[in-house]
Amino acid sequence: MVDRQNKKFSFSPPQWIIIGFLLLIGTGTFLLSLPSSANGDIPIPLIDAMFMAVSAVCVVGLATIDVSSQLSMSGQIVLMILVQLGGLGFMVFGVSVALILGKIIGLQYRLLLQPTTSGFSTSDISRLAILIFLLAVSLEAIATLVLTIHWQQEMGWGQAFYYGVFHSITAFNNAGFSLFSDSMEGFVGDPVVNITLSLLFIIGGLGFMVLVDVYRQRSWKRLSLHSKVVLLTSGALLLIGFIFIFSIELLNPAASHLTWQERFLSAYFQSATPRSAGFNTFEVSAMLVASQFFIIVLMFIGASSGGTGGGIKTNTFVVLLIATLNTFRSGHEVHIFRKKIVVETVMRALAVVISSLVWIIIVTLLLSITEGLHDSYFLIILFETVSAFSTTGLSMGLTPDLTTAGKIIVMITMFVGRLGPLTMAYALTRQQTRNRVRYPEDTILIG
Repeated sequence: MVDRQNKKFSFSPPQWIIIGFLLLIGTGTFLLSLPSSANGDIPIPLIDAMFMAVSAVCVVGLATIDVSSQLSMSGQIVLMILVQLGGLGFMVFGVSVALILGKIIGLQYRLLLQPTTSGFSTSDISRLAILIFLLAVSLEAIATLVLTIHWQQEMGWGQAFYYGVFHSITAFNNAGFSLFSDSMEGFVGDPVVNITLSLLFIIGGLGFMVLVDVYRQRSWKRLSLHSKVVLLTSGALLLIGFIFIFSIELLNPAASHLTWQERFLSAYFQSATPRSAGFNTFEVSAMLVASQFFIIVLMFIGASSGGTGGGIKTNTFVVLLIATLNTFRSGHEVHIFRKKIVVETVMRALAVVISSLVWIIIVTLLLSITEGLHDSYFLIILFETVSAFSTTGLSMGLTPDLTTAGKIIVMITMFVGRLGPLTMAYALTRQQTRNRVRYPEDTILIG
């Protein structure tokens, strides 16, 4: 009888993930709605406090308020903590701290980490959690040191350190919140800021599995297939994005005032940030339409599995791309680096992409209704939708002007975009009972 009751009230790992994130969002909403979190006498409206909490926990970076002017330092610190917990994953973060303090966790709690650490056995997850935590903190600390030294002449040591910590945490976790009202547009030609922040969110977006694999193997030949695909795809997308944006934006009159160094750094940064970072060194709404649409494509692809970024993931994109090319060649097997990709993996990738496209279409239609914009502004709505779903955080200026209905829709989209891939991965990889019924084969015309 007791066992039945325990089973009745037990939760699966995806349910624990959702419950934990909801609790974290609820706590963040409460703290951000307190008068002490507002930079003035008027508290942050509850809907905006909730929006900011969802955006921080889901490491998106979209903001309905100005973080630098409307949030007090305590409110900014709350936002920063929410980003750290949401980026690393509240379970990985909590287990890491517990282990560092010498506490012992059981098998049940280790299983909670497996949706974000697939490919590792249960016995490895404890050490993996510590490694992830130490790696994240170390990278953030190094970036904080670099930014503090770089900004101290302009701001002073105290403010430079605070700004360095805040931007290092939001960059590594691919959140994109900034203490500057214009994001990082004031540093468009600053190589230190551009390189430091971009390295943080690129490394964070690669995925913890890749970072651990590189740390352990330290040899290209010994790297796993997943790591090779992620590293090559990330590099290729960064290079292609840079070439495309740099070439197209040469025709943009709004960028005519930039020097060649600023154009180079801007194109590099703007090609890297759509991978789920959310910072920008050039106003997105001032970019040419071709660049804006290309950024939408990059945001949809996003970062890599197991990292702090969002999107359908680079590995998912590559699997479907290779499968498509293989179909055109009339091949019967999908293979990469002389390794065969099983059909189940291809079907999972297809499920992720189709479900993501369906959600984006539905949300775009809903926002087109609630925001009452004209047809000529359709790209702005599509950009906002993809940015929210891919947890990128870039905006063409729509976020602060969202209606209450629009804010709720975008909040749900950010939540689904952050947690959807995790819960879907578990649902598709968990042990399922095979259907013993066999049906006769038939064909359907395609194309």
